[in-house]
Amino acid sequence: MNSNAAPRTILTLGLCCLLSSCYYAQAVRGQIEVLSKREPIDEIVESPETEAELRRRLRVVQDARQFSVDELGLPDNRSYRSYSDVERDYVVWNVFAAPEFSLEAREWCYPIVGCVSYRGYFSEDAANREAGKLKQKGFDVAVGGVPAYSTLGNFNDPVLNTMMRWDDMKLVSTLFHELAHQVLYIKDDTAFNESFATAVEEIGIERWLAAKGRPGDMAAYRAGKALHRRLVERVNAAREDLSDYYRRDVDPDTMRQLKSKRLEQLAADVSAELRAAGRSEMHWLTGDLNNARLLPMSLYDGQVPAFLALYADCGSELGCLYDEAAKIAALDRGERDARLDALAVRYQRLADG
Repeated sequence: MNSNAAPRTILTLGLCCLLSSCYYAQAVRGQIEVLSKREPIDEIVESPETEAELRRRLRVVQDARQFSVDELGLPDNRSYRSYSDVERDYVVWNVFAAPEFSLEAREWCYPIVGCVSYRGYFSEDAANREAGKLKQKGFDVAVGGVPAYSTLGNFNDPVLNTMMRWDDMKLVSTLFHELAHQVLYIKDDTAFNESFATAVEEIGIERWLAAKGRPGDMAAYRAGKALHRRLVERVNAAREDLSDYYRRDVDPDTMRQLKSKRLEQLAADVSAELRAAGRSEMHWLTGDLNNARLLPMSLYDGQVPAFLALYADCGSELGCLYDEAAKIAALDRGERDARLDALAVRYQRLADG
């Protein structure tokens, strides 16, 4: 899969894997590999042997990392101040799964970090084997390569060579996203965690581009986010239709026909949106779709409008956003979801004018 095939996923993989005996060995090997290859970014930048473009990209990382501390209030620690070349295209591969006639994600649970809606492997073959087992059990499955992950500050996470395929905006926004997980993370709520980090990412990259005086890049970034939101709307509409189908009392063959037709329509809609935006690359939502392929879009973006509304309520002050988000995180699941839903509705009303 190419770098645009799967939505960028920020994993708690390092900690989750180490705590799960069923795939302990591969996780330990993978994490040790990443950590053992770390080199200080300062030293790489100063080395005359460093290729010019890598030096430039790492200087962008240095600048953004300091900005994250000074302007965004993100953790000032050793994370993303080193670089690891793992000598492959992806650092891990994610497995997503959902029942054939349900959009509820299959979850994997671990001590400390709780339950997450995907499982990561440092080997593509191992991820595909897990996907094959789940498929035999009747699940819809999807496997996607992941260029970056976070251990929530439990290790000094490096910048990876797998992240260098991105442009500067994607690279910087990923740093902000990953560091946001170190500000706030709660057990058993992937959607909350990822949406919060995505909101901080969006706010952070807009501030960074404004500070750098790059209005052209700002326009491109906003156009990209607008396209992404249109795709999310397409997915949400398909999810609503599919959820309605799955509640119907019909035989499995009829259900499969309804499902197949709606997913084909979604793939066509996504392709049309990409063509209209002048984008020709492969996408996670084109091709052969199933329930599992719809999961990342809702997990990582579904509650972003709620956090943006909270940011507006805070007078665009990030410290306030972090504090208010932490208060919502402390609520029980039902109250938390209700609060976020209300914020999202208000955000949409404001957006509609």
